[in-house]
Amino acid sequence: MKFNPLTESSGLPHSPFKGCTVPRPIGWLSSVSEDGQENIAPYSQWQNLPFDPPMVMFSANHYPDGRRKDTVINAERTGWFVWNMATYPLREEVNKSAMALEMDESEWDHLDVTKIYADNYPIPMVKESPVHFECRYLSTQCLMGNSNQGSIDVVFARVEKIHINDDYLTEDGLLDILKAEPIARMGYFDYTVVREKFEMRVPGASAEARQGLEGTAN
Repeated sequence: MKFNPLTESSGLPHSPFKGCTVPRPIGWLSSVSEDGQENIAPYSQWQNLPFDPPMVMFSANHYPDGRRKDTVINAERTGWFVWNMATYPLREEVNKSAMALEMDESEWDHLDVTKIYADNYPIPMVKESPVHFECRYLSTQCLMGNSNQGSIDVVFARVEKIHINDDYLTEDGLLDILKAEPIARMGYFDYTVVREKFEMRVPGASAEARQGLEGTAN
């Protein structure tokens, strides 16, 4: 089958678009408003960018009435947000944090997790998460869609502090991803979890290329 998603229906009962680009890392992002309201929510369009310096991005759809997501507004106004690694043991808490709440409610009040606070700005972090990034806001790019909900804010940030639970480091200094069990977004209502990995090295890669690929320390 083939179809133009701009002008044609796929003919399927559900759109296959989001089910094709998988798995997608989850941006479990905590933030705080200017008046101290604490927020946490998962975003399925999250990614790292360059590593020198480390930068990240996430995108957030607008609400059907045109409102922008709290995480975006909080990042813009305070200059900070935190990424918490979403893992299989925390999957139900990640899911609960996606609930739509009233303006004066905090997702944290519905979660069975422990709060700790970031160093650069008083943003709560999930203590049980094995990795956290403290992210300094850089800019927002708004991309307009065919509807309010189709419009998105793409937020760019620089990672200025990384927290790693030492229990998730191997003896040779690698992050033990299989122990952490990060989850990722699929299509529809589906998720997956990392429990298997394999290694491939690019044939003939230069020393500079290898350094970038393997994250060799400077």
